[in-house]
Amino acid sequence: MGLEVHTIFDEATCNATHIVSDTETGKAAVVDSVLDYDPVSGRTDTKTADKVVEYVRKAGHDVEYIFETHVHADHVTAGSYLKQKFGARMGIGANVKTVQETFGAVFNLGPEFPRDGSQFDLLFEDGDTFPLGNLEMRIMHTPGHTPACATYLFDGVAVVGDTIFMPDFGTARCDFPGGDARALYRSIQKILSLPNDTILYLNHDYPPTGREFEWKTTVADVKRGNIHVRDGIGEDEFVVMRRARDEKLNLPRLILASVQINMRAGTLPPTEDNGISYLKIPVNAL
Repeated sequence: MGLEVHTIFDEATCNATHIVSDTETGKAAVVDSVLDYDPVSGRTDTKTADKVVEYVRKAGHDVEYIFETHVHADHVTAGSYLKQKFGARMGIGANVKTVQETFGAVFNLGPEFPRDGSQFDLLFEDGDTFPLGNLEMRIMHTPGHTPACATYLFDGVAVVGDTIFMPDFGTARCDFPGGDARALYRSIQKILSLPNDTILYLNHDYPPTGREFEWKTTVADVKRGNIHVRDGIGEDEFVVMRRARDEKLNLPRLILASVQINMRAGTLPPTEDNGISYLKIPVNAL
């Protein structure tokens, strides 16, 4: 079987979009795409997403799925745009319903906003399997950063979202509503139970000075050198570290816009009677 992963990195959001494909059939899935969003003007653009479209067309892939590893707080997904471009189905972990309930309350959204995940075509449960051409993909539920986080497993490859970062940066924050440092530690241990040579494709990279952007590591490298969860660091030690670190972090600059759009599967809020869509800014709520 031929598994290929091509990554398009967006330096503006430090986000890695992974295009996973079966080289024998050309079937492909796009994971964690980016819609350009300017928080000052409120304007969106598809420049970054169009790089995905261009690559897919040149490679001759047939995109069947648009996947989200979770409801992102640091960039807006291009999932809805790419779904229309490719005629694909969009999927996310089934616990997106929990995220919708939580943030539906934060933004005081009414019954016009469904909280049942119906904005997505596929809601994944832990252990679900799906074909991608001749490949098989398995879902691993990996909450902690958010309740809806999911890891997409292929033979020898795991697309892990924000759960793990490069060894010199550590792990995801857990201070968003619904986050849980203890759950994150246990999710990471599930990932680290995979064979040591499993390649982990990450959603983000924030490199220290002097290092180029990277977006893949291995289970062995995480065990050996991740500054937060390497071998020998126990659950309680991790939780204390993670909570203390999270208290010092600023919220992502795009969180208010991105969550409202991303929990709608990349679609904007309904337009009002003037034909314009509006995002809410809750004051002193987060």
